[in-house]
Amino acid sequence: MWFDIVNRFTYEHIYAGEAENIRQLIERAVRDGVSLAEANLMNAELAGVKAAYAKLERAYLFGANLAGADLSRATLRDAKIAKANLKGANLYGANLQSANLNRSVLVEANLTRADLTKADLIGAKLMNCRLVDSDLTGAFLTRADFTDADMTGAELLRAEKHLVRGLSIAIEAGPWSVAQG
Repeated sequence: MWFDIVNRFTYEHIYAGEAENIRQLIERAVRDGVSLAEANLMNAELAGVKAAYAKLERAYLFGANLAGADLSRATLRDAKIAKANLKGANLYGANLQSANLNRSVLVEANLTRADLTKADLIGAKLMNCRLVDSDLTGAFLTRADFTDADMTGAELLRAEKHLVRGLSIAIEAGPWSVAQG
């Protein structure tokens, strides 16, 4: 089957080719070192995609299924990933600065050392998530659920934390650190 990945703003072709599914085409593009910046991947079925180090700045992944995906060290800066399924995804060391993850499911995801500076996590589900040494400086966390999340060493300076569930701040370590609990 033929697939064509286009720019979300200009509709110009980014990458195209024969593949069994869009996931396979994305994996090939990443292996070939193709930048998928600004790619329109709305509602894409990408469960289990192997896209470590992918270049997805400003990509449109609204409603995409990325369950179990390997996006370790991927660049997703300013990407729109709202209402996406990232359950069990590996986002170790990913750059998610200013990414929109509004109401996304990140249950059991690995966000260790991820950069979530100014990310929109409003209403996101992060239960049993690993956020060890992640940077959530200035992130929007209103109504997010961090129940049983491991946030050891996470940075929360200036993060908006209204009505957050499962978040325990370590008073003695300062207002920017999080303790397990």
